[in-house]
Amino acid sequence: MIRLGAGPLDRIVAVGAHCDDIAIGAGGTLLTLCRARPGVRVDALVLSGGGGEREQEELAALDAFCPDAELRLTVLKLPDGRLPAHWDEAKAAVEELRAATEPDLVLAPRTDDAHQDHRGLAELMTTAFRDHLVFGYEIVKWDGDLGRPTAYQPLSPETAEAKARLLEEHYPSQRHRPWYDREAFLGLARIRGIECHARYAEAFAVAKLTLDLGTSELGD
Repeated sequence: MIRLGAGPLDRIVAVGAHCDDIAIGAGGTLLTLCRARPGVRVDALVLSGGGGEREQEELAALDAFCPDAELRLTVLKLPDGRLPAHWDEAKAAVEELRAATEPDLVLAPRTDDAHQDHRGLAELMTTAFRDHLVFGYEIVKWDGDLGRPTAYQPLSPETAEAKARLLEEHYPSQRHRPWYDREAFLGLARIRGIECHARYAEAFAVAKLTLDLGTSELGD
């Protein structure tokens, strides 16, 4: 499998429309990155779920998914499923996040996600983080919108198992959902692992990136 490295990652931005989006879409990647680089800064923004049980779940979960990281989490109170009606508030939050950090990597929903809140947030991210490496994560759902990803982060079996366990442990409010279980999380990770010659993996959409293959001076 072709491998490209991003170099040292000191600052990461992770955003979600709902509490648990980040952990479902990129929890294994966050575990891998934070374990490899203690002290990495993670600025996280979630648009809905603030002020209640969901916010407390998210804080505990991201603490677990970002071990030894400098985690800065903001959870807003925008209503679930109503992002288009609250576009200005969401855009202001994304712009505020952009002003607060200069990330090496951005983890966000995919622009072709079938959920309008996910898709809307993804579109906002491309307007604010225009010169950054943005990985669009995927969330398994009833809509059946999983596609053909362009980038993979292999996960060790231990990391994949930890992700599934932490998702079940830290989001009790979601356990009633028929798709929210260990089989779904590990099943998708196994499929993505097959696609990149690994046991497990998370997959991402990458719209645009610039290569540095030892010839960066040519662009100066």
